[in-house]
Amino acid sequence: MTGLGPVTCPPAPIRTERLLLRESEARDRAAFIELFASPEVGAYVGGPRPRDELERAVPAVPGRRPGLFVIDLDGAMIGMITLDRREAERPGHVRPEAGEAELGYMLLPEAWGRGYAAEACAAVLGRFADTLPGEPVVLCTRTANGRAMRLAAKLGFTEVERFQEYGAEQWFGVWSSVTPSSAEPARILGPRG
Repeated sequence: MTGLGPVTCPPAPIRTERLLLRESEARDRAAFIELFASPEVGAYVGGPRPRDELERAVPAVPGRRPGLFVIDLDGAMIGMITLDRREAERPGHVRPEAGEAELGYMLLPEAWGRGYAAEACAAVLGRFADTLPGEPVVLCTRTANGRAMRLAAKLGFTEVERFQEYGAEQWFGVWSSVTPSSAEPARILGPRG
């Protein structure tokens, strides 16, 4: 995560009861392409990208950067989570200097509805809070995305504002490890499980 101080996520894999959150590997390339080409996944994030374009553009080891976790279920990538700094020129901030950590996630449609996003996001937020206690994390989603709105509430994000961006109403919320949260803490296991 560029500019997030000492955080170098993922510094070590995070294990939850069902998932492994880890750096990307070459074996994840096909899943990355599927994720970005999926019409269902793209519905609330600007639309799917053409598969042939992705085949040319996605590197052999995609997503290998600080702030990106692959969500691994039983040895296969089912999605990804990102923690990046929110760009100052975009609407939605909780600090005058902007640049808050922003949580993002995408899962393949076959992984929806099983609680994997909540489990993975809670684990990443827990790691973030351990590394940078009290640092706020923001999340922005279209208000039309009911699943994302419910997940934001479950994780303990509170609404800051709504605004228009990308031709749709956006919900913008904040989470902090120092404020009470209704989210159930994820059971994070050590590096060996």
